[in-house]
Amino acid sequence: MKNGSRLAALSGVVVAGALALSACGSDDNTNPTDASKAPKAGLDCATGTVNAAGSSAQKNAIEEWTKFYSSACSGANLNYNPAGSGAGIQAFTQGQVAFAGSDSALDPEEAGPAKTRCQGNPALNLPMVVGPVAVVYNVDGLTDLQLSPKTLASIFAGQIKKWNDPAIAKENSGATLPATDIKPVYRADESGTTENFTKFLQATAPDVWKWEPEKKWPAKGGQGATKSDGVTTVVKQTTGSISYVEMSYAENNKLSTAKIQNGGGEYVALSADSASKALDGAKIVGTGGDLAMELDYKTKAPGAYPIVLVTYEIACQKGLPADQAKFVKSFLTYTSSAEGQNALKGIGYAPLPASVLTKVQASVGTLS
Repeated sequence: MKNGSRLAALSGVVVAGALALSACGSDDNTNPTDASKAPKAGLDCATGTVNAAGSSAQKNAIEEWTKFYSSACSGANLNYNPAGSGAGIQAFTQGQVAFAGSDSALDPEEAGPAKTRCQGNPALNLPMVVGPVAVVYNVDGLTDLQLSPKTLASIFAGQIKKWNDPAIAKENSGATLPATDIKPVYRADESGTTENFTKFLQATAPDVWKWEPEKKWPAKGGQGATKSDGVTTVVKQTTGSISYVEMSYAENNKLSTAKIQNGGGEYVALSADSASKALDGAKIVGTGGDLAMELDYKTKAPGAYPIVLVTYEIACQKGLPADQAKFVKSFLTYTSSAEGQNALKGIGYAPLPASVLTKVQASVGTLS
């Protein structure tokens, strides 16, 4: 089932349709010569063109990184297609792209084909940035929504159908809640964001959320929309809607975001700082140079926003053609640098904590 849906999604991952990113590719007006964000002098720059694809959650991060990298490394061009994590991994395993972006680490079903694509060498999961998942909504007159995991799961499971349901009212004392239908919106394509969101629901509300975590939305009901741009468009256009999308898309589209209750019982607003605090209980479960992480969705850390995902770059440790290998290592050396992480500030992402970043830098150093 998973492979079939990925093959369908893969139709969008073609070089001709890739998003070509150049030094002026970002909508941000930051000066690409900003020393705090630009690659340090001495970076072993690559030249030529490399194709990559995957997570739409990291599209804005890739744009920002590429703007600074291209400014420092003349003749280096990256074509990144934000077709979704599932389609990106499929493109990677089929040899169509040099690396893939994914909102979740490779699962066992994917690891085998990825190793084959890397000529028998490991494909490493390299976390690059924390991408908080916003619960966004469009309800007239409602500006400060609070939701517990159980209530949130009940909404997406189709058990809570009206905005003035007693469960929502209890958590939002004094709020004006309309007696209108709740219209859930979900990602129709395979998405690591969906997988992380459903992992959160299963971990925190297992009595309500009965589906296994999947990149493909598992529940019935609601309206599907393709990619993060599609989700934000539907939410903006649909009164009564609620969905989940990466923080950068929520901010860029000026969508209302809900406070979510963490494992300590605290309702926490979404921010880069509150998302970073959620990594306090995360641990690395990969071995060797692989840095797959296990997140603690029940975090009790004070001020921690609990729905986060770690965006990975999936890259061959060895096995790529020499020109592609040099480009991938050079580019990821920049993205995992202090300057690369600093480039993400203010555009809807939370940088990796130093304890994780040093491990990422060491793993990137093993690429060849």
